[in-house]
Amino acid sequence: MPDVEASSAVPATPARSEGLAIRARGLSKQFGALKAVDGINLDVPRRHVYGFLGPNGSGKSTTIRMLCGLLTPSAGEIEVLGLRIPEQAEALRSRIGYMTQKFSLFEDLSVRENLDFMAAVHDMPKARAHERIEVLLEQYHFQDRQKQLAGTMSGGQKQRLALAAAVIHEPELLFLDEPTSAVDPESRRDFWEKLFELADGGTTLLVSTHYMDEAERCHRIAILDRGVLVADGTPAELTGRLAGRTLVVDAQQPRQAARVLQDSAGVLSVAQIGNSLRVLLAEDGSGQPLADALQAAGIPAQIHAQAASLEDVFVAATRNSTAAREGA
Repeated sequence: MPDVEASSAVPATPARSEGLAIRARGLSKQFGALKAVDGINLDVPRRHVYGFLGPNGSGKSTTIRMLCGLLTPSAGEIEVLGLRIPEQAEALRSRIGYMTQKFSLFEDLSVRENLDFMAAVHDMPKARAHERIEVLLEQYHFQDRQKQLAGTMSGGQKQRLALAAAVIHEPELLFLDEPTSAVDPESRRDFWEKLFELADGGTTLLVSTHYMDEAERCHRIAILDRGVLVADGTPAELTGRLAGRTLVVDAQQPRQAARVLQDSAGVLSVAQIGNSLRVLLAEDGSGQPLADALQAAGIPAQIHAQAASLEDVFVAATRNSTAAREGA
């Protein structure tokens, strides 16, 4: 591991962020009139799987590129692995890995050739590269596919190979930008097992996704909406903040019931799940006013409370964010 102080003329930031892999304050990025990222404060603990959750265009990829040193922020401060970014981006590159949803593979090269190439990119000694590639071929189940061209593999196989290539130099921090958007559910599940193995081994992972089930797997989650960080915490913390605000409505006429509930005061959202309706309230409250509204509309229904899901958290955070912007 190269010595941080010797790798750059700029001194490392003081140890105020000890225990954090990433610390950002007031991070912003402007593209002309568009503010893609707006004043984000971010703390990513070491050895954690930290999730970035948000729709396309929410600023996830732009934020990751700034944290990697690939994009210069318009404003704000960034510290990654004790280094100031972008000033010390060159010193950071050997200590991080990066994997995108396009997998960044050479499709006309074989599995082993792709790994050989990435080892050369990271200037790994030949003996060390050979040893590391043998380990990865076994860990990622490519022993019998070493000569197979990457372009002929399935989406799940490409994903595994891209991850192996991204960690060939054993990075301390791994950035993954929507890495599972093009693979099947079984491959996604297996992929996440590999991520937790990396975290158990000491790697910090920042994973952007728009899948709720993936976000629930993370140790901590940040929710972005239109460049703004609207929620941050563990899945349990975030869902716990919505205690008393989620209800399930069982009605024989769910579509008609949904129309009544959407027009009811204090209802933030109504979503049909099977034959039931999931209702998110703007604040804590009982289901009695909703029951009264349905009864007045001649719609028999049963209402009971239910624990909040991460989807409820996402809806509440983004709806509140939109309301705040429109009210500003």
